[in-house]
Amino acid sequence: MLNYFKFFEILICIQSLIISTMIPVFIKIPFTDKFKNILEMPITLQIPTIIVLTILFKRKIVFTAFTIYLFLGLFVVPIFHEGGSLGYLLTPNFGYLIGIYPLIRFIDKLNNKNTISIFDFLRTGILAICFMHITGIIYSLIQILLYKQVNIILYIFGNYSLGKIGYHFLMLIPLAFLVKPIIYIKNR
Repeated sequence: MLNYFKFFEILICIQSLIISTMIPVFIKIPFTDKFKNILEMPITLQIPTIIVLTILFKRKIVFTAFTIYLFLGLFVVPIFHEGGSLGYLLTPNFGYLIGIYPLIRFIDKLNNKNTISIFDFLRTGILAICFMHITGIIYSLIQILLYKQVNIILYIFGNYSLGKIGYHFLMLIPLAFLVKPIIYIKNR
């Protein structure tokens, strides 16, 4: 039976996922006047949000919230980064959404430790992001083989994996310094 606390935790997770998907990452960099002042990274805050939610709550709560998020995006409202509906299953992006399940599982291993060092967090985070991208690559490979479009394989890997994995690793650095305050809040 689902108690009220778990219900509210799931609602908080779903709300955080939806909001973080809608917000792109912008970093203000001081360039000269000839260039644009904002560098847009090709990612959203969804992965860091998932990592923080997994550290705050149990894996089961985040799994449930993410499953509801996928259901909402596929069948109800287009809340994914580039849309939604059942047609989203045919895009390579959906493989990376499925890859969030192993990411949650790896990050949840940090919840079983008494103390989390920055090094442990970065190592686990890099491993989790790698498995998320491996899942997305496998999903893309299955699509490429099913639709016999081998000529776009480099485009898909460059655009969806190699082009974003560095930014995902970069997003781990500020999160690594937030881990101790998050755990302090969690244990209060």
